[in-house]
Amino acid sequence: MRHFFRRTGPEPSLPRSIRTLGWVSFFTDVASEMVYPVVPLFLVSVLGAPATVLGAMEGAAEAVVCLMKGASGWHSDRMGRRTPFVRAGYGLGALSKPLLALANSWPMVFAARVIDRSGKGLRTTARDAMIADAAPPAIAGRAYGFHRAMDTAGAIVGVSLSMGLLALLPGAYRTIFLLAALPSLVAVWFTFRLKDKEWEKEAASPRRPLRESLRGLPRSYWRALALLSLFALANSTDALLLLRTRDLGFSDIQVIGAYVLFNMVYAATAYPAGIVSDRVGRWRIMLGGWTVYALTYFGFALSGPGWIWVLFPVYGLYMGLTEGVGKAIIASGLPTERRGTAMGFFLMLTGLLSLLGNLAAGLAWDLIGPRAPFLMGGALALLAVVAALVLPRGGHAR
Repeated sequence: MRHFFRRTGPEPSLPRSIRTLGWVSFFTDVASEMVYPVVPLFLVSVLGAPATVLGAMEGAAEAVVCLMKGASGWHSDRMGRRTPFVRAGYGLGALSKPLLALANSWPMVFAARVIDRSGKGLRTTARDAMIADAAPPAIAGRAYGFHRAMDTAGAIVGVSLSMGLLALLPGAYRTIFLLAALPSLVAVWFTFRLKDKEWEKEAASPRRPLRESLRGLPRSYWRALALLSLFALANSTDALLLLRTRDLGFSDIQVIGAYVLFNMVYAATAYPAGIVSDRVGRWRIMLGGWTVYALTYFGFALSGPGWIWVLFPVYGLYMGLTEGVGKAIIASGLPTERRGTAMGFFLMLTGLLSLLGNLAAGLAWDLIGPRAPFLMGGALALLAVVAALVLPRGGHAR
């Protein structure tokens, strides 16, 4: 086992741009998680929207995110610049918060939500490509792990603020939306501390069509993409976990408490997992995470209420092991001038497959029962593990 942790020399520190992007995501997630649990309450209790509106809104919003991730990555390569997409994306997220506060009908909330998700789609690929541009390959796992840790730490703060404000100001949803605009503006301010590298501008290829850009990518990318896409079908929304917890008799506060616990473990493990993946091989960490996911989903299907307080932290461990490491695997070996296109296609494809998986999981819940989506997700996750063990793997494949 000793060679797993062998080091070839001193590890470089994280570049300043990656630390700045971490703070951008921290403050953005503070704002997002202040708003996210409040929007359904606002829609139903204040605006009188039917429950079907919430489902349609979230489905449309996530579809927008998936498509824009692919388009923004390609365009950032063509321009040879990432920062315009990052700034515009976070700016749209900040704009959506006061729009929610001004909404007097559910279509206005729908529009604000789509604007927010459009911002996410616009910025995510460019941001992830900036991390890959700045991080030496030897510390890519650490870089993405740091970013995921900062992002999730912001989510913990945001959810906690939302709970506290709802307790102090019951029903003051518009006030919460306005307050959430403040950390969003701080995040936008941090984006103006980011700069594009000169070689990014020189690498721009404004005339290369999308198909040609994808055709020139290395085989290792396509192999990694195939395996990560297979797992994406198993990766259903966290809302199902919360719904399952409610189904087992937990109160609203207990459900949110379990969600906070999950995020705490996620935040605590993402950065160390990225560091370890750089040393022992990223696929080893990824397959371990997928196995944890499968066991957790089987646990949600078969265990009683007492196991919930164990399952949510374990699920947080899965997220910490895989979210940043998966992006480091995809980024490995990509040519600089096609990095945005490649990462955008990865994020778009896996996002759309996750939507398909979510639809299948929801149908399984309605048609078979609440255990069905978790048994299905666990089985698909194990299939992805077996496929990764049998087939050639791309990226940092040790």
